Amino acid sequence: MERIYADYFIETPFPLEKAAATLAGEQSSGTFVAVPGETEELKARFAARVESIEALEVVSTPSIPSEKLAPGKYQQARVRVSWSIENFGYNLPTLISTLQGNLYELTQFTGLKLMDLEVPDSYASHFRGPKFGVEGCRRLTGVEERPLIGTIIKPSIGMTPADTAEIVKALVEAGIDFIKDDELMSSAANSPFAERVSAIMAVINEYAERTGKKVMYAFNVSDELDAMLRNYETVVKAGGTCAMVSLNSVGLAGAKKICDQGALAIHGHRNGWGMLNRHPLLGIEFPAYQKLWRLAGVDQIHVNGIANKFWESDDSVVRSMEACGKPLLGGFSVLPVVSSGQWGGQAFETYRRVPTVDLLYMAGGGIMGHPGGPSDGVRALQQAWNGAVSGLSLEETADAYPEFGASVEKFGKK
Repeated sequence: MERIYADYFIETPFPLEKAAATLAGEQSSGTFVAVPGETEELKARFAARVESIEALEVVSTPSIPSEKLAPGKYQQARVRVSWSIENFGYNLPTLISTLQGNLYELTQFTGLKLMDLEVPDSYASHFRGPKFGVEGCRRLTGVEERPLIGTIIKPSIGMTPADTAEIVKALVEAGIDFIKDDELMSSAANSPFAERVSAIMAVINEYAERTGKKVMYAFNVSDELDAMLRNYETVVKAGGTCAMVSLNSVGLAGAKKICDQGALAIHGHRNGWGMLNRHPLLGIEFPAYQKLWRLAGVDQIHVNGIANKFWESDDSVVRSMEACGKPLLGGFSVLPVVSSGQWGGQAFETYRRVPTVDLLYMAGGGIMGHPGGPSDGVRALQQAWNGAVSGLSLEETADAYPEFGASVEKFGKK
């Protein structure tokens, strides 16, 4: 029978073998003592297995304090555990309960993080995965051989549909490829969802009819399930090509239901990510996280950005981008969304660290705050990426392109 494998980074004051066995037991039979019915045959078929243990550093201070543990030494390690897929079949919520579940509450651990996972080939027959992914998003936007350039509507709250449509019109005329709602914006008193979709798509559709280029707008459909489906249909009927889902808010089942509709590319926003990942020994690491959302069918997923405004290091961003580029089940591609305090200046280090143009590069102030206006802001980002891919330095690109040069003057000295 096929198995799923999960890698954990753990910290424990207990012997590693004992702690690992507790992890495996809690996430399969769920008992800490022998109970009637737990036969050797049952355990052989259904119990989780500890596949490997790699001892790492010993520390004197627990990463996560525990009132139940006496002071001592705490061993860190990498542990690989596996489960038969008979335990949960092709049920993503139950899979999550198995891979994480009660693990974080166990006394035996002063640190535990899910680092990565491997699913068997049969999952490709039960999960469609992203319908659009990298190639589909390129096809919908008509963008080839360069990153998609995108931006975010700000302010996120307070503008009417007409106000928003005016900003969209300026961006569309500027040559933008992608625009998105902020994650805080869904349906507000001053901007009902259906009215906002109608006003924005009137601008996008008119531009598409006139020029042949249809800008992708990610409308935030996040809500309770029935309302999400209604929002989704509103976007489809208006001629939209993309819906945004706040992944951690709606959960795997909610996101999968939206992805399964199949008419729109799904932009996965990971707001709340720091809650899941910021502590080095608690939560989930991005390589595991993005695989779960790829199984659900998300086409685009946020990875933060180089020299970003948040806590995440450049090395972590690079690992996230690389994880998105690794094949999964023979075709579950996902488009990484680089964002957070970006302007054209970070394109050079981004491309040096991860030499690919298969990404959506998002800039808010880096476009809207350009001294020449949004048109020059869009051109500046395109110029930055052209320079980076061509092997030019930031300085050489600034000399070659006036719009990017103006960006360097404004943003590069902060």
